[in-house]
Amino acid sequence: MDYQKIIDKYYPEANRLRDILILHSRQVADRALRICNAHPEMGLDRQFVEEAAMLHDIGIFRCDAPGIACHGTEPYICHGRIGAELLRSEGYERHARVCERHTGAGLSLHDITSQDLPLPHQDFLPETPEEKVICYADKFYSKSNLQKVKTQEQAEKSLAKFGQEGLARFKTWEKLFEG
Repeated sequence: MDYQKIIDKYYPEANRLRDILILHSRQVADRALRICNAHPEMGLDRQFVEEAAMLHDIGIFRCDAPGIACHGTEPYICHGRIGAELLRSEGYERHARVCERHTGAGLSLHDITSQDLPLPHQDFLPETPEEKVICYADKFYSKSNLQKVKTQEQAEKSLAKFGQEGLARFKTWEKLFEG
């Protein structure tokens, strides 16, 4: 798969949104690849990790988030589902799963129903080691402040705002990937 061709297809013009997407995705991919390198015993698929990390936010252009140059109509919480639909239409089911499962530390059916999120009523939790690595790596970078790298504590604090369930998943990944 050539992830750059897919980015070019959905982000054909040089503009701020494309720059944000590529820089953020590269940050996430680089951190995820460092985890792959640090843990050869996990047998992670490095090529897939890089491709999926570069495409995990491909759906943001259809969302309404003007602070990061997104001028679509969908709520931002839907960007993962949108990205998954795009990648499924391209024939990349495995990559699509990363899109729909990377938000927060994954979203459970309980999260979706209790917060009345505009998402299908099902679990969107990372399941494979590669999905978990990308989801974990994503929590250290913000598209609204591209120069900042969050510390573990800052990433935890950010996740804690949305409940203990996601925070607990993140802490499990911390032990697995950083320990």
